[in-house]
Amino acid sequence: MKRIAALWGIGGVVLLLAYAVIRLYPKSVAAFDFSFSWYHWLAFAVNILFMAYSEGYKGFQANFSPRVVARAKYLSSHAKPYQLFFAPLFCMGFFDAPKKRRISTFILTIMIIILVIIVQWLPQPWRGILDAGVVVGLTWGILATLAYTIQAMITKQFIHDPEVPGYEVT
Repeated sequence: MKRIAALWGIGGVVLLLAYAVIRLYPKSVAAFDFSFSWYHWLAFAVNILFMAYSEGYKGFQANFSPRVVARAKYLSSHAKPYQLFFAPLFCMGFFDAPKKRRISTFILTIMIIILVIIVQWLPQPWRGILDAGVVVGLTWGILATLAYTIQAMITKQFIHDPEVPGYEVT
Protein backbone atom coordinates (compact mmCIF):
# COMPACT_ATOMS: atom_id res chain seq x y z
CA MET A 1 0.00 0.00 0.00
CA LYS A 2 2.84 2.38 0.77
CA ARG A 3 4.33 1.97 -2.70
CA ILE A 4 0.89 2.62 -4.16
CA ALA A 5 0.78 5.85 -2.14
CA ALA A 6 4.12 6.93 -3.61
CA LEU A 7 3.05 6.08 -7.16
CA TRP A 8 -0.32 7.79 -6.70
CA GLY A 9 1.41 10.85 -5.27
CA ILE A 10 3.81 11.30 -8.17
CA GLY A 11 1.30 10.09 -10.77
CA GLY A 12 -1.37 12.46 -9.50
CA VAL A 13 0.97 15.46 -9.60
CA VAL A 14 2.23 14.58 -13.10
CA LEU A 15 -1.35 14.04 -14.33
CA LEU A 16 -2.40 17.42 -12.92
CA LEU A 17 0.49 19.15 -14.71
CA ALA A 18 -0.14 17.20 -17.92
CA TYR A 19 -3.84 18.12 -17.82
CA ALA A 20 -2.88 21.80 -17.66
CA VAL A 21 -0.47 21.39 -20.59
CA ILE A 22 -3.12 19.60 -22.66
CA ARG A 23 -5.66 22.35 -21.97
CA LEU A 24 -3.25 25.24 -22.61
CA TYR A 25 -1.41 23.92 -25.67
CA PRO A 26 -4.27 24.53 -28.17
CA LYS A 27 -4.75 28.05 -26.83
CA SER A 28 -1.04 28.80 -27.22
CA VAL A 29 -0.99 27.43 -30.78
CA ALA A 30 -4.10 29.51 -31.61
CA ALA A 31 -1.98 32.64 -31.15
CA PHE A 32 -0.28 31.82 -34.45
CA ASP A 33 -3.59 32.25 -36.28
CA PHE A 34 -2.87 35.97 -35.89
CA SER A 35 -0.25 37.97 -37.72
CA PHE A 36 2.63 38.63 -35.36
CA SER A 37 4.37 42.01 -35.36
CA TRP A 38 7.92 42.37 -34.15
CA TYR A 39 6.74 43.16 -30.61
CA HIS A 40 4.62 39.99 -30.50
CA TRP A 41 7.69 37.92 -31.45
CA LEU A 42 9.76 39.75 -28.85
CA ALA A 43 7.12 39.16 -26.17
CA PHE A 44 6.88 35.51 -27.23
CA ALA A 45 10.65 34.95 -27.02
CA VAL A 46 11.07 36.82 -23.74
CA ASN A 47 8.10 35.01 -22.19
CA ILE A 48 9.36 31.57 -23.28
CA LEU A 49 12.83 32.25 -21.87
CA PHE A 50 11.46 33.81 -18.68
CA MET A 51 9.02 30.96 -18.01
CA ALA A 52 11.58 28.28 -18.86
CA TYR A 53 13.96 29.78 -16.29
CA SER A 54 11.56 30.98 -13.58
CA GLU A 55 8.85 28.34 -13.71
CA GLY A 56 10.71 25.44 -15.29
CA TYR A 57 14.15 25.62 -13.73
CA LYS A 58 13.75 27.69 -10.54
CA GLY A 59 10.19 26.69 -9.69
CA PHE A 60 10.04 23.06 -10.70
CA GLN A 61 13.54 21.65 -11.16
CA ALA A 62 15.18 23.41 -8.21
CA ASN A 63 12.26 23.34 -5.74
CA PHE A 64 8.92 21.68 -6.43
CA SER A 65 9.92 18.48 -8.26
CA PRO A 66 12.61 17.24 -5.84
CA ARG A 67 10.29 17.94 -2.90
CA VAL A 68 7.38 16.10 -4.55
CA VAL A 69 9.57 13.06 -5.16
CA ALA A 70 11.10 13.24 -1.66
CA ARG A 71 7.62 13.32 -0.13
CA ALA A 72 6.55 10.40 -2.35
CA LYS A 73 9.64 8.49 -1.24
CA TYR A 74 8.65 9.24 2.36
CA LEU A 75 5.19 7.80 1.61
CA SER A 76 6.75 4.60 0.29
CA SER A 77 7.89 3.74 3.80
CA HIS A 78 5.72 5.83 6.15
CA ALA A 79 2.28 6.33 4.55
CA LYS A 80 -0.75 6.60 6.76
CA PRO A 81 -4.19 5.77 5.28
CA TYR A 82 -5.24 9.41 4.81
CA GLN A 83 -1.87 10.18 3.18
CA LEU A 84 -2.44 7.31 0.75
CA PHE A 85 -5.84 8.64 -0.26
CA PHE A 86 -4.62 12.25 -0.62
CA ALA A 87 -1.09 11.39 -1.80
CA PRO A 88 -0.90 14.00 -4.62
CA LEU A 89 -1.94 16.76 -2.20
CA PHE A 90 0.52 15.42 0.39
CA CYS A 91 3.31 15.39 -2.20
CA MET A 92 2.55 18.99 -3.16
CA GLY A 93 2.82 20.06 0.49
CA PHE A 94 -0.78 20.93 1.29
CA PHE A 95 -0.67 19.05 4.62
CA ASP A 96 1.76 17.30 6.98
CA ALA A 97 4.37 19.90 6.10
CA PRO A 98 5.91 22.74 8.10
CA LYS A 99 3.59 25.71 8.56
CA LYS A 100 5.72 27.90 6.27
CA ARG A 101 5.49 25.29 3.44
CA ARG A 102 1.71 24.90 3.85
CA ILE A 103 1.19 28.67 3.80
CA SER A 104 3.40 29.16 0.73
CA THR A 105 1.68 26.25 -1.05
CA PHE A 106 -1.78 27.72 -0.44
CA ILE A 107 -0.70 31.25 -1.38
CA LEU A 108 0.96 30.03 -4.58
CA THR A 109 -2.15 28.01 -5.48
CA ILE A 110 -4.41 31.04 -4.95
CA MET A 111 -2.07 33.24 -7.02
CA ILE A 112 -2.08 30.69 -9.86
CA ILE A 113 -5.89 30.56 -9.82
CA ILE A 114 -6.07 34.36 -9.95
CA LEU A 115 -3.59 34.50 -12.85
CA VAL A 116 -5.53 31.83 -14.75
CA ILE A 117 -8.71 33.89 -14.37
CA ILE A 118 -6.99 37.09 -15.52
CA VAL A 119 -5.16 35.52 -18.47
CA GLN A 120 -8.29 33.86 -19.85
CA TRP A 121 -9.73 37.32 -20.47
CA LEU A 122 -6.77 38.45 -22.58
CA PRO A 123 -7.31 38.65 -26.33
CA GLN A 124 -5.27 36.58 -28.76
CA PRO A 125 -2.41 36.62 -29.57
CA TRP A 126 -1.46 37.82 -26.08
CA ARG A 127 -3.18 34.97 -24.32
CA GLY A 128 -1.46 32.43 -26.54
CA ILE A 129 1.90 34.10 -26.02
CA LEU A 130 1.52 33.83 -22.24
CA ASP A 131 0.08 30.31 -22.41
CA ALA A 132 3.04 29.15 -24.54
CA GLY A 133 5.41 30.15 -21.74
CA VAL A 134 3.30 28.30 -19.20
CA VAL A 135 3.28 25.20 -21.42
CA VAL A 136 7.09 25.32 -21.56
CA GLY A 137 7.36 25.72 -17.78
CA LEU A 138 4.86 22.97 -16.99
CA THR A 139 6.45 20.58 -19.48
CA TRP A 140 9.80 21.26 -17.86
CA GLY A 141 8.16 20.52 -14.52
CA ILE A 142 6.78 17.19 -15.72
CA LEU A 143 10.16 16.15 -17.10
CA ALA A 144 11.98 17.28 -13.94
CA THR A 145 9.55 15.36 -11.74
CA LEU A 146 9.97 12.21 -13.83
CA ALA A 147 13.77 12.59 -13.84
CA TYR A 148 13.86 12.97 -10.04
CA THR A 149 11.55 9.96 -9.74
CA ILE A 150 13.97 7.84 -11.76
CA GLN A 151 16.88 9.16 -9.72
CA ALA A 152 15.10 8.30 -6.45
CA MET A 153 14.33 4.80 -7.72
CA ILE A 154 17.82 3.89 -8.92
CA THR A 155 19.95 5.46 -6.19
CA LYS A 156 19.95 4.66 -2.49
CA GLN A 157 20.70 8.23 -1.58
CA PHE A 158 18.05 10.74 -2.54
CA ILE A 159 19.05 13.59 -0.25
CA HIS A 160 16.19 15.99 -0.89
CA ASP A 161 14.20 17.00 2.19
CA PRO A 162 10.55 15.85 2.14
CA GLU A 163 9.74 18.58 4.67
CA VAL A 164 7.74 16.28 6.91
CA PRO A 165 7.71 17.40 10.57
CA GLY A 166 9.61 14.98 12.81
CA TYR A 167 11.36 13.24 9.92
CA GLU A 168 15.02 13.65 9.05
CA VAL A 169 16.68 12.65 5.80
CA THR A 170 19.29 9.93 6.30
